[in-house]
Amino acid sequence: MSFSDRLDTLVRRHQELNDLLAGGQVSGSDFAKYSKEYADLTPLVGTILAYQGAQKSLLDVKAMMADPACDAEMKKIAEEEMHDIQHALPELTRAVQLALLPKDAADEKNAILEVRAGTGGEEAALFAADLFRMYQRYAQNQGWKFEVLSVSESGVGGTKDASAEITGKGVFARMKFESGVHRVQRVPKTEAQGRIHTSAATVAVLPEAEEVDIHIEDKDLRIDVFRSSGPGGQSVNTTDSAVRIVHLPTGLIVQQQDEKSQHKNKAKALKVLRARLYEMEREKLASARAASRKEMVGSGDRSERIRTYNFPQGRVTDHRINLTLYKIDEVMNGDLSEFTDALIAEDQARQLAELS
Repeated sequence: MSFSDRLDTLVRRHQELNDLLAGGQVSGSDFAKYSKEYADLTPLVGTILAYQGAQKSLLDVKAMMADPACDAEMKKIAEEEMHDIQHALPELTRAVQLALLPKDAADEKNAILEVRAGTGGEEAALFAADLFRMYQRYAQNQGWKFEVLSVSESGVGGTKDASAEITGKGVFARMKFESGVHRVQRVPKTEAQGRIHTSAATVAVLPEAEEVDIHIEDKDLRIDVFRSSGPGGQSVNTTDSAVRIVHLPTGLIVQQQDEKSQHKNKAKALKVLRARLYEMEREKLASARAASRKEMVGSGDRSERIRTYNFPQGRVTDHRINLTLYKIDEVMNGDLSEFTDALIAEDQARQLAELS
């Protein structure tokens, strides 16, 4: 499918969804699904229509200029219009290309932030605390909610490790580039000789996993019923009301016999089974998250770094894009937008280069 055909297809789909939703032909979960697709397509289609409109206007202007009946004054107006369109087209083309880039499914998710002191002892712990506050202020500047989950403090007011949940619009999309080793160069408060020390802290930003929805297939269960019995073999019930459920994929076994009703015992057993499976899934997600964090932040050694905060020189340097800002106080106060915008632009440029 050509670039032009792909744009036409998206515009047609947007119109189909508009007609579908306006006509009251869908309801319930389908309405929610189509409404989301329509909302996601709307800004993209707006960009496409602006691009296509400029393309059509350019053809119209060129046709006018080629028309022998067009007088000199009209040709001059047409030339000026053509110049304006040609000037705007590259930007419109890039806007469409960026809008068509594959979306990271996690970009719209909330995020879990983890900050840990790395190499450098107490100074690293103090820097970790500074970074955690920096992200808290950045979240506030963005209008996001920052909820502290845990903090392990060091002896001098620093932070060994801290975590937070950040919720809001597009949190992970803007926070994901913060993962890695952050290095600081400054004179510690405890340094009597005024020597500059270098230490580090690691940052991990992870997309918040959706709450696990445990769906149990009937084919995955073996359900046995038997007669309940009390202590010492005393009969509790003369009917087969006790239930034992075996979850075949995991081997989990749940048994319930408190109720006289087999139906109630089965319902209780399934509830317990779901809870156990949910906990297993949570542990699996936690293990994956730990592995992801290790991959993202490395060992926490000073030599591995994505950004350096040099306090004596008042500069912050992001080594991935070779961007240095001489505004360390503002950055530590949560002004990260210049870095974030530049990192997003660099990532988009890389993706465009890979597509070409």
